[in-house]
Amino acid sequence: MITATDRHEIVDALYRFGLGQDLKDRELFASSFAEDAVLDFRPAAARWGAEPPLMTGRDAIVDTILALFDGRVDTTHQVTNPRVTVDGDTAHLTALVEAQHLLSADHATHALLKNRYDTDLVRDGDRWVLRRVVIENAWYTGDPVAIFG
Repeated sequence: MITATDRHEIVDALYRFGLGQDLKDRELFASSFAEDAVLDFRPAAARWGAEPPLMTGRDAIVDTILALFDGRVDTTHQVTNPRVTVDGDTAHLTALVEAQHLLSADHATHALLKNRYDTDLVRDGDRWVLRRVVIENAWYTGDPVAIFG
């Protein structure tokens, strides 16, 4: 049976994912992932014709995303509509995430993305971490190519 604490900690993994990027806090961002995590942004990026690689491993995911935005892009993430199921020490979470991306030097250049997140998590001590993240784009405004390349 899922407890309120489990539900909170599962959703908190996605909060750490977003806030870690927003604050450019490497430790917080990394704390959202399992060591063997996989992040698939390809379905979202396909909406504007991009073909990013599948990201594998916590360190590679953190390095890739933070380097992409470092000194160049400001972000804010909002997580809504979380749905959680738990099976022992694994969980499944879906949510909507709205992510605003602004070029640091020119906030008029932006991309606002509304994405569907489909994630699998594992228990890591008292917290939960993301093992698999698939991001699909529902809609966007602005210029994601200017943000993501």
